[in-house]
Amino acid sequence: MSLKNKIITIYDAKYKQLLIIPMLILVLSFAQIGYQLATTGDFVNKGTSLKGGSIISISTEVDAPLIQATLNEKFRELDINVRSITDTGKQIGITIETSAQTDEQITLIIGALHELASFSDDDITVEITGSSLGRSFFRQTFTAMIIAFLLMALVVFLYFRTLVPSFAVIFAVFADIVETIAVFNITGMELTTAGIAALLMLIGYSVDTDMLLTARVLKRREGTILERTLGAYTTGMTMLATTFAAAFMALLFTNSPVVREIMTILIIGLVLDAINTWIQNAAILRWYVEKKDGHHAHKQHI
Repeated sequence: MSLKNKIITIYDAKYKQLLIIPMLILVLSFAQIGYQLATTGDFVNKGTSLKGGSIISISTEVDAPLIQATLNEKFRELDINVRSITDTGKQIGITIETSAQTDEQITLIIGALHELASFSDDDITVEITGSSLGRSFFRQTFTAMIIAFLLMALVVFLYFRTLVPSFAVIFAVFADIVETIAVFNITGMELTTAGIAALLMLIGYSVDTDMLLTARVLKRREGTILERTLGAYTTGMTMLATTFAAAFMALLFTNSPVVREIMTILIIGLVLDAINTWIQNAAILRWYVEKKDGHHAHKQHI
């Protein structure tokens, strides 16, 4: 028996036991988010655009580790994160994210930068976001994500009009979002408004694959449940592979922190969506269809 056939045999015979994998990932994700909330006061690492602060960008080659160490030493009361901007592996500049919001603090930081590196005024840009404005951005964008999720759930329920399959799709998308946020926290990256836009994109992609699977299993009658699931899997994994390849290449070659954040979230979400769709959702659907068909057969026999 080939490896592929062995995997299909295990997938067919142990589909209920395999549910342990996505359930364990979800539990661990809730644990990570709970720990994040308890230790930082926020369930996710917020970037400057969501919590307030300033972003100082220098478009010339400088010693990023030296700047990070020196600024941390001089401005211990501020949160400072220095990141290199690269193009094809070569540094072309840095971004400095700080919690500084006053002109006095920013002037002091820029003065320290002039002592550490040589650059002109044309090489430096400063963006300031107030803390109240950052909180407002976060509320608005997070509210938009919740509304998008609720509308998606409504459309799913109206389309299938049955509780269990609709719940399976919605639960899979919910798990994708929660688990992606948890893994994103582990990476140490900070979420910005661009990251929330990526999570909105992920909702759309996740529901596509789950709708594909659910429609194939429920609305088609040819073949067994396993055969219908595997047919949907072939189409779904082709979609995933093409999207993953595009996101990975963008992540590999971009020098934009915004694009890097979006692609990182999409790649994490795509991997988790494969687990939640083809293990979790597929198992719930199969259990539901087998129970329903068995119930109908029992009634006909009586």
